[in-house]
Amino acid sequence: MLTEEQLEKLRKAGRVSGAARELGMSMVKEGVKLYDVAQEVEGYIREHGCGLAFPCNISINEIAAHYTPSCTDKSVFQIGDVVKIDCGAQLDGYVGDTAGTVEVGTNSYRELIESSKRARNTVAEFISDGVALDEIGRTVEMSMRRDGFVPIRNLCGHQIEPYNLHAGLSVPSFDNQDKTQIKAGMVIAIEPFATNGEGMIKDTKPGNIVRYIRDRPLSDPKAQEFVDYVKGEFKTFPFCARSCDFPDAENHVKYLIRHGVLSSYAMLAEVAGGIVSQHEYTFYIDTKKGEVTTLP
Repeated sequence: MLTEEQLEKLRKAGRVSGAARELGMSMVKEGVKLYDVAQEVEGYIREHGCGLAFPCNISINEIAAHYTPSCTDKSVFQIGDVVKIDCGAQLDGYVGDTAGTVEVGTNSYRELIESSKRARNTVAEFISDGVALDEIGRTVEMSMRRDGFVPIRNLCGHQIEPYNLHAGLSVPSFDNQDKTQIKAGMVIAIEPFATNGEGMIKDTKPGNIVRYIRDRPLSDPKAQEFVDYVKGEFKTFPFCARSCDFPDAENHVKYLIRHGVLSSYAMLAEVAGGIVSQHEYTFYIDTKKGEVTTLP
């Protein structure tokens, strides 16, 4: 179980994340730049006393996750886009991880968007100490199938530990027969993805998100300086060049990927081109009902 001091850090990170999520979703309008939304979301997190647990993900239509705009990205939201805003704040390693989905100017996918939200909220009603992973997965899948959609089977919720965004348990969105139980004291992200496609995702091209993986000898002293900056600023968390207060960050990131110091995340696309929606809360599991930490 977390101490009161640790729990307050978790709660603050969650509150800031939830408010940043709502800010980002409110900005999603036709003609607005993705870059501007990401900058505002991350700026809000930093201005409210937290660090970034990962870059603000802005994933559109069939892209389920792992895209953040680069410094030179001029793209804007289009009418009919289904937009996932996924953001996270961290305070001394304690994380709030949260996401929501909005549609730009139309209502063609309202039921799909509501389906992922409904599945998440249904799990929120019973997640607690002793609940088995397959029970959560079964609940998510049944809820979505009743709505006429399917879950993304190879994207999971996850346990979170200090400075470790994906730690320990993976939480399925289908009945995978895993009887492992959630335990009191755990921090769990529940993030069902619903789709009108086949229910699987595949890796595509890089989405501008990277993480530090190892030290390597570097001939460029500025690149080494950048590595030291990244390790101090982002610790073990994913980041992107846009989020760095460091000269020429884009080129340093490219150099360090080539030299095996950084690893790049691929964008995740639905295999049949289906539209994807996502809703996510982080929960602290105490001895009673799980507590949502990522409400604004």
